[in-house]
Amino acid sequence: MFRLAQLWRTTTVRLTALFMLIFVIFAVVLLGLITWQTSVQLQRQQTDAIDRESMQIKQMDSDSGFRATIIAVQRLASQPGPGIYYLADPAGQLLIGNVTDLPPEVLAEPGTYSFNYAKPRPFDDPEPDDAGTAQRQGYAVVRSQKLASGLILVVGRDVVERRGFTAIVLQWFAVGAGGILLFSLVAGVLTAVRVLRRIDTISSTSNKIMSGNLSERVPVTGRNDEFDALATNLNLMLDRIEQLMQGMKEVTDNVAHDLKTPLTRLRNKAESALRDGQNEATRKQALETTIEESDKLIKTFNALLMIARAEAGTPSGALSEIDLSAVVLDVAELYGPLAEDQGLALETDIDEGVRINGNRELLGQALVNLIENALKYYEPSEGKAGLIKVSLKRAGARVRIEVTDNGPGIPAEDRGRVVERFVRLEKSRTEPGSGLGLSLVAAVAQLHKGELRLEDNAPGVRAVVDLPG
Repeated sequence: MFRLAQLWRTTTVRLTALFMLIFVIFAVVLLGLITWQTSVQLQRQQTDAIDRESMQIKQMDSDSGFRATIIAVQRLASQPGPGIYYLADPAGQLLIGNVTDLPPEVLAEPGTYSFNYAKPRPFDDPEPDDAGTAQRQGYAVVRSQKLASGLILVVGRDVVERRGFTAIVLQWFAVGAGGILLFSLVAGVLTAVRVLRRIDTISSTSNKIMSGNLSERVPVTGRNDEFDALATNLNLMLDRIEQLMQGMKEVTDNVAHDLKTPLTRLRNKAESALRDGQNEATRKQALETTIEESDKLIKTFNALLMIARAEAGTPSGALSEIDLSAVVLDVAELYGPLAEDQGLALETDIDEGVRINGNRELLGQALVNLIENALKYYEPSEGKAGLIKVSLKRAGARVRIEVTDNGPGIPAEDRGRVVERFVRLEKSRTEPGSGLGLSLVAAVAQLHKGELRLEDNAPGVRAVVDLPG
């Protein structure tokens, strides 16, 4: 009982019941109209037959006299069937016919009448009925009229068979309506149970996920129906949530690990400056070191915040149409003198008038990170001039930003790992940084529906930001 009540409270069952009710009402009305039209048509056919025979006999009486009328009525009355014929003299006495008695009003006034009557049984009729009579009881619809010869003519039809046929039609109508109701009920219950089973599967999976098992997924049956489409979309969403949760866990672990050392240094410097006997110069140096370490921490948290905003699709400024050529040119000109100070040449190859829908601040910061990486990790050597090349090219519907260098490069096995947060290769551990530069570039590319690729420049690295144009 509880299960039935629970089923009835669901929208699926209520909608199914509503559609079933509409279908049953429509079917019952349709069958009722068919039954009614059938009965009306049969009645019309009988009435037309009565009118036709009455007119024919009346015409015969006018043309040939009463003797021909008597012969015609006698011939019709002797034939088997539902026909009723009664011919009487002007006083109402029976002359010929297949019924024994009529109500007085039928003979007194011409018109259309219906009444119960008694009709003699033919010789070949089955055994008498329960009453043991030699007459057949029936119900007739007749039309009486006075002929030109003065005779009274009554022509009619026995409607018992018609009523029996109508009763059979009504009986099967009731059977059909009941069958439709039963079939609709079974179909509705099966449909509701099937739909609820699929919904229960989704709810069960959701409960498992809420309990902490993020690896659970909604089953896909392979029928390619709307529930499979919903399950596929939910699974894609769950995959994305799991990735974000895993990324958050990794970020938390990395932050705790990588920031523990600078925070410890801050504490030790502050504790050392507060010790007795420290001179003013030592305390000043400790404060300067504290400020320097604090700036690094602030820069790290700003980078994390910017990556989080980019990955969440909520940059600090709304996406708008920007002149990407101007952005790339401004950043390249800004770092040109810095590259010269380090003995490097910075070249540019920028197509003019490249405009895309993007965020100027984030794209500029991504390019800054790529150029700073090229400057930071370049290792000068005799006989090789350092070169950094910044290019912007449009290729069909794509836009490519490339920053290449001829430095030591990144091993192929590490190129997929260096874009993760706080990942720093062994040879870069001695360089300042937090390991978030390439992570920010990858997040900015993803925000703009693009991607970051690190390729071999032989020697060096080719960093490619591929964006939709």
